[in-house]
Amino acid sequence: MADVEKLVVFGVGLLGGSIARAALARGVAREVVGLGRDAEKLAKAEQAGIITRSTTDAAVACRDADLIVVCTPVDRIANHVIEVAKACNRPALITDAGSTKGNIVAALPEPLPGGCRFVGSHPLAGSEKTGAEYATEDLFVGRTVVLTPTGASQPADIERLEAFWSALGALVCRMDVESHDRALAATSHVPHLVAAALAVATDVGYLELIAGGWRDCTRIAAADAALWQPILAANRAHVLKALDRFETTLASLRSAIETGDAAKLARLLGEAKKIRDSAPTLGIATS
Repeated sequence: MADVEKLVVFGVGLLGGSIARAALARGVAREVVGLGRDAEKLAKAEQAGIITRSTTDAAVACRDADLIVVCTPVDRIANHVIEVAKACNRPALITDAGSTKGNIVAALPEPLPGGCRFVGSHPLAGSEKTGAEYATEDLFVGRTVVLTPTGASQPADIERLEAFWSALGALVCRMDVESHDRALAATSHVPHLVAAALAVATDVGYLELIAGGWRDCTRIAAADAALWQPILAANRAHVLKALDRFETTLASLRSAIETGDAAKLARLLGEAKKIRDSAPTLGIATS
């Protein structure tokens, strides 16, 4: 039996569309309403069976909602959480899918309008692709979803979100907001910058000579810059610290090459292989 009578997904793109598909396919929600600004795109998602119905009116979407998932860019999530909370006719649980959390929590009033509650979520799943047309019902299977409750979060709400994401096939863990943003700077945000830097530093005249290594390293650089700029800005302090560590390591590699220190170079490359080999095959952040 479905645990959620009415699920609202605000922002039916890759993540939002995949949440909707998975919730319907797995019987987690009886009804999934897609909310957004672009009526044409929402209509296409509805026609494709990704959502059961769609609207651009928050009051219509959120009436009698049980759970609302905000899947919009990180610089808009807080405003959208407040918007849907005001639109609810009864208290609802609200979560998100954002890659940063500190900026969101800091911008939200406590309590939320209408008695609604917010607990942050971050599914470590995604792609360089965007749009509901790339949504899949198995996107979260075996992937980690991080919940970021605060001291104001209710245990029952945290447990319900754990059950929700688990029902979509995810592996759920909890982290405080600060720890989440610090970790994601290293595992997701700086890797995106590294991929972008490698792509920009490559002479376009060499593109006919690229092979698997360049493609693997730069895949995420193909992601939408309009989505990534706010992520990097929102997590600026942690990103800069993670960049410091990366630059120090890169300088060590450069020094080993410049000085012909084969032992040092071998040690660093060996350490890199050991860490990469120890990484899980699933649950790795890609967004």
